[in-house]
Amino acid sequence: MDVKPTVVIGLLGTTLDAGRMQDRWQSWRPTVAICQQPDFVVSRLELLHGIRDKSLARRVAEDIAAVSPETTVRPHEIEFGDPWDFERVYETLFKFARTYPFETEGEDYLIHITTGTHVAQICLFLLTESRYLPGRLLQSSPERDRTAPGTIKIIDLDLSKYDRIASRFHQEQRDAVSYLKGGIDTRNVAFNQLIDRIEQVAVATRDPLLLMGPTGAGKSKLARRIFELKKLRHAVTGDFIDVNCATLRGDGAMSTLFGHVKGAFTGALRDRPGVLRTADKGVLFLDEIGELGIDEQAMLLRALEEKTFLPFGSDREVRSDFQLIAGTNRDLLVAVREGRFREDLLARINLWPFTLPGLRSRPEDIEPNIQFELDQYAERSGRRITFSKEAKELFHDYALSGAAVWLGNFRDLNAAIVRMATLSPGGRISLDLVREEIERLSSAWAKLEANETQDTLSDLLGKERLDGIDFFDQVQLANVIKVCRDSRSLSDAGRRLFSVSRGRKASTNDADRLRKYLNRFGIEWSQIVADS
Repeated sequence: MDVKPTVVIGLLGTTLDAGRMQDRWQSWRPTVAICQQPDFVVSRLELLHGIRDKSLARRVAEDIAAVSPETTVRPHEIEFGDPWDFERVYETLFKFARTYPFETEGEDYLIHITTGTHVAQICLFLLTESRYLPGRLLQSSPERDRTAPGTIKIIDLDLSKYDRIASRFHQEQRDAVSYLKGGIDTRNVAFNQLIDRIEQVAVATRDPLLLMGPTGAGKSKLARRIFELKKLRHAVTGDFIDVNCATLRGDGAMSTLFGHVKGAFTGALRDRPGVLRTADKGVLFLDEIGELGIDEQAMLLRALEEKTFLPFGSDREVRSDFQLIAGTNRDLLVAVREGRFREDLLARINLWPFTLPGLRSRPEDIEPNIQFELDQYAERSGRRITFSKEAKELFHDYALSGAAVWLGNFRDLNAAIVRMATLSPGGRISLDLVREEIERLSSAWAKLEANETQDTLSDLLGKERLDGIDFFDQVQLANVIKVCRDSRSLSDAGRRLFSVSRGRKASTNDADRLRKYLNRFGIEWSQIVADS
């Protein structure tokens, strides 16, 4: 079988290849050394060098001719400008790779990565890995006797050793994704894709993240896991600070967030750093950020953009470099339109928005989450709890049914499992326990929905008028109002509400039908829009 001629592509080592001026043969010179190797014949050396290094390149070519007459040296002038400028170096080497006439069928290419700056070596690696330089890597090393030619090593990026390294990297990525999911083997495709993207973004940026979704969807837990993952990857050095903005009011809000100086207000007996300062070099999670007041929003925006802010009552700025993770169960775009949330702040925190779906949107994940909650209970209590076969089937069927509304999402599921596990005799959840829990959940959700219905209608009609409407009509009216508030216009709401019957009519005026229905109860469309 014919052996392909070996072609080496490498950079001139402006220091190493120069050797000592008086007697260069007393120094190890990597480019010359690769042509001095026994049983390794270089047919051609493509020598890349700068414009100012022409004389050195010529001398290296002459010395190679002396030790390896069979090697042809072809110099190539390239100019990096700044050899530590990653973008410029890569661009220059990439241009060489794209224009060089490779003949892979007839020649074997080796890319010498011993010479040049670390930036150049990294770029040569990347270009070889991506096959723009279609060859293997060649590494040369000196021996203790610096006059000897040293050793060489050929690194094939397609070898199984490299594959194992790549596989380890992918495994670490899978482990990171699993960590963000709390170790739960989730099956919902959309949710898994969401977590994959969060893992990519979380370790790559310190820009704000916005976690959206209903109450109980897991925003707080996910925020903490993002921080712990960043800490593990050395992306942050500070602490995780968690604040629920719904609990902040008045002067207390400013003080909690930005700190205060002694005497700033009645009761300020000492300085307080505030959570923004405490989160320096770490992660600040502001849950329910839509509940912040407008003044606090303005100061937060400045702190995000300039990394500085004024503590309450102080005239001296403090600095804090934190990453913000914001959480909300509200539509912040609606809040902006209503003047309750600053548009510029939303633009700043909306760079990486992620919407966590509720439990009802992830039916495939109910079963693994049930097992996860049982495992968590066992870890906390030291008691391993299981379902009987019939009990498990009943609870699982109920959890997936339309009767289970899961208003509190995963918090409701966690509470249900904890209650049944705590009450289970002999560590076994029975059919009777499941029936009792189903009745408890159904009753609690019915009360919550009834309260929401009452609150909605009471705001529109007033208690006296509401008391004169049958409960049957109240439930129907409340659902109609909910659809109206989720619609862009009266016509849009009408189309959604009369989607079936409108197809049986010769002419349709959905807006008029809906207007007449609302007028029966003395409600105008403008009232619904104003209150939404």
